[in-house]
Amino acid sequence: MLSRVANSIYWLNRHIERAENTARFIDVNFNLILDSPAAISQQWEPLVVTAGDLPLFQERYGEVTAENVIQFLTFDSNYQHSILSCLQSARENARCVREMISREMWQQVNSFYFMVKEAAPEQPTCVLHEFFTQVKLASHLFAGVMDATMAHNEGWHFGHLGRLLERADKTNRLLDVKYFMLLPAAVATVGTLDEVSWMALLKSASAYEMYRKRNQRITPTGVADFLVLDREFPRSILFCLQQADLSLHHITGTPTGTWENSVECTLGRMRSELDYLTIEEILQRGLHEFLDDLQRQVNDLDDKITKTFFSLEPAQPLRV
Repeated sequence: MLSRVANSIYWLNRHIERAENTARFIDVNFNLILDSPAAISQQWEPLVVTAGDLPLFQERYGEVTAENVIQFLTFDSNYQHSILSCLQSARENARCVREMISREMWQQVNSFYFMVKEAAPEQPTCVLHEFFTQVKLASHLFAGVMDATMAHNEGWHFGHLGRLLERADKTNRLLDVKYFMLLPAAVATVGTLDEVSWMALLKSASAYEMYRKRNQRITPTGVADFLVLDREFPRSILFCLQQADLSLHHITGTPTGTWENSVECTLGRMRSELDYLTIEEILQRGLHEFLDDLQRQVNDLDDKITKTFFSLEPAQPLRV
C-alpha cells in the first residue's frame, strides 16, 4: 500500500473519531448544567483544557462562555480541531483515496461534512442538543459502514489503528482533566452533587451504562479503573491499545508478542505495562503523573507511526 493512501485512511478515521468525541463532551455538558445547581454548572473551561488548546482559545475569544466554547470547538473553521475542521480534513482525506474506500464510506463522509457545515451556531440549546446527537450518530454510522463495506486489509487496519489511538488519547485527556477537578480532597465517599459530575464524566466517554452494569456504586477509584484498565469496554485505554496492537501486527505481519520496528516496540510496551498494572498501583504513583506520562507515550507513538509508515525519506546523494 502506498504511504499516502495509508496516511489518508489513518487520518480520515482519527478526524471523524475526534469530531465525535468533541460532540459528546459538549452534549454531556449541556445535560450536566440541567442536572446541577449553578454553583457547579460552570464546566465549559475543562472542555477546552481537554482539547489542549486553552491558550489559543483565550487569545481568540477571551472570556470562557458557553457560546464561545461551542463556537470554538464546533464551528471555528480557523481552529484545526473543531468539529467542522475535523470533518473538512476527513472529507479531503477520503477524497484523496476514493479508489481505495467504498462508495458508501465516501457518501457518509460527504453528507456528514455538509450536515455540520450547514448547521447554524446560533441555535437554542434543545436544537444544539439534537445537532450533537446527530454528529455522534453520523460518526457511528461511518464506523459501521467502513467495517461492513471495506475489505479488512491493510487499509482497513490503518483506519482502525487511527480510530483506536484517537479514542485512547481522548479518554486519557478527559480522565486526567476531570479526575483532577472532581476528586474529593479529603473523603472517599461521593456526595449527591459529586455523583452527578462523576456520572457526567462516564457519559463523556459513553461509559455510564456499562459501568453501572459492572459496578453498583460510582466511586473515583472505580471510574478510573474502568476507563483505564477494563479489558472489555471499547473506550478504555487498555482495550484501545490491545486492539491497536492487533491491527499493527496485521499490517506488518510480525507475530504478536514480538517486534521489528519502533512502533511495534513502543505500542507493545505500553500495552504490556497496562496488562499487569492495578488501579491501586496507578493511584499510588499518582493518577495525573501516570496519565501525563501515558499521553506523552501516545504522542510519541503517533510520531513513530508517521515516520515508519507515512514519511518518505529523501534519497541520499551517491558518493563519487
